[in-house]
Amino acid sequence: MTHATLPPEGVQRLLAAQPAHVYIDVRTVEEFEAGHVPGSYNIPIFFKTPMGLQQNPEFAALVQRHFQPAQALVCGCRSGVRSERACELLTALGYRELVNMSGGFEGSPDQPGWRACGLATTRTAEPGRSYRELSVHDS
Repeated sequence: MTHATLPPEGVQRLLAAQPAHVYIDVRTVEEFEAGHVPGSYNIPIFFKTPMGLQQNPEFAALVQRHFQPAQALVCGCRSGVRSERACELLTALGYRELVNMSGGFEGSPDQPGWRACGLATTRTAEPGRSYRELSVHDS
């Protein structure tokens, strides 16, 4: 099964109409903290390192720990490329209702992103939704 793709305005309408959908921002912690979709969770698929972007080895495990495969998820990143990869990985793990936000938060050469569309943004994560909080291992 494949995932759906929606532009930022479509994602905004989806989240407003179907509050059970969860938005996962797969950008780095730094990108997330600079601005993100209100109510989103931050689970980076990659980290910035001196050698470039490196895959987060905990990505799949964190999504699985916090969200069941039946959970409707929207994945977003800067331009839509990393979130596309996240949807592919999650599909392989059995997640059935996935949406990739094309254009991402900042936009791509052929599509404006969430911010450029004038949609609401925030720099503050809701409690329990930052990567630092989500990645804490249960004792």
